Amino acid sequence: MSKQSYFITGTDTGAGKTWSTAALMHHFKMKGSTVIGMKPVASGCEEISGQLRNEDALLLQELASVPVSYELINPYAFKEPVAPHLAANGQIIDIDLIHAAYKNLQTLVDVVLVEGAGGWLVPLGRDQDWSDVVMRLNIPVITVVAVKLGCINHARLTHKVIADAGIPCAGWIAACVDEAMLRPEETLQTLVSLIDAPLLGVFPFQKNPDFAQLAKAMIISL
Repeated sequence: MSKQSYFITGTDTGAGKTWSTAALMHHFKMKGSTVIGMKPVASGCEEISGQLRNEDALLLQELASVPVSYELINPYAFKEPVAPHLAANGQIIDIDLIHAAYKNLQTLVDVVLVEGAGGWLVPLGRDQDWSDVVMRLNIPVITVVAVKLGCINHARLTHKVIADAGIPCAGWIAACVDEAMLRPEETLQTLVSLIDAPLLGVFPFQKNPDFAQLAKAMIISL
């Protein structure tokens, strides 16, 4: 089976990246592929048995097709729930270390899904952001659009910056995060008409995520 990898970014913090990554993991499992989710940088970690651990990264570790060490899934774990370059408190986020962990994971499974932190342009240091990581890993992007008021602007800006960087976008996922949003269907139709990438799936609003059910909401199989 051929190897596949994707980078999962979002239009904002709380866009639904982790839920989407988990749903995509179930999607690939249903196709018979083995899969691992990676979160290279995570802020907002708690100390567990003397080690910093991130809730989202722990979920990805739990859903992995094969046992894998936490440090490979989340090489950079920071305590404060702030932007990564601030949470790092002077520690350099080394893209080569992220790349090495990714290559290690790639040898273990058919599919590696790499989830970012925050939005696409959040800094990872003075002169680097997620575009530098993705270009180093040389993988396409899947964007998660949080379907809520303001999402049209956020989605268009995110996709424009990715396209301007010459990075391929495999598609986007609509994550319905606002149960009370007005005219969601028309908003979704507008997004489809304006985003130059295929809509991969529409994930309905869920208070408690059912990742297997979300996986069935995929429109296009990757």
